[in-house]
Amino acid sequence: MISTNDVRPGMTLDLDDGIFQIVEYQHVKPGKGKAFVRMKLKNVESGAVLDRTFRADEPVQQAIIERRPHQFLYRDDMGFHFMDGETYSQLRLADAEVGDSATYLREGDSVSLAMYEGKAIGLDLPASVEMEVAATEPGIKGDRSSAGTKPATMDTGLVVQVPLFVETGDRIRVDTRSGSYMTRVT
Repeated sequence: MISTNDVRPGMTLDLDDGIFQIVEYQHVKPGKGKAFVRMKLKNVESGAVLDRTFRADEPVQQAIIERRPHQFLYRDDMGFHFMDGETYSQLRLADAEVGDSATYLREGDSVSLAMYEGKAIGLDLPASVEMEVAATEPGIKGDRSSAGTKPATMDTGLVVQVPLFVETGDRIRVDTRSGSYMTRVT
């Protein structure tokens, strides 16, 4: 247990309704009344963000999250299968646990799994990944005042807006945080 006066952004708390990471933290001491702590918390499992207010010096349970490197092996009807990079043990995550990250995963990719009390609670992707363009229409330069974009479908099914010069078969780098095109890889 730690005090709400000792918490900082980035710390993870084990509260009654789940495991939350502190996004923002503000200690407020009004002119009248007792001090309180206002926090913006992000649910580690679902990604939902909520605001919560605590009394100053209220005890809360800190959650120690361990991040371990894993390799994505394959996906089947039971879920996503990963292998621990240190112990070579295999772990399966359901589709709901992987969520939107599934469109960035290709067999053999390295990811970091967030573990709490021996259970995987989250998936951390690298900031960007290389993907191959599976299908896109040819870019036609026309009457436009700025550089144009077109939709391209990646080998994992993800659709990204790319510049007109990108063609089917090209390898591009995609930002996993925003899902946007970064650059073409040669």
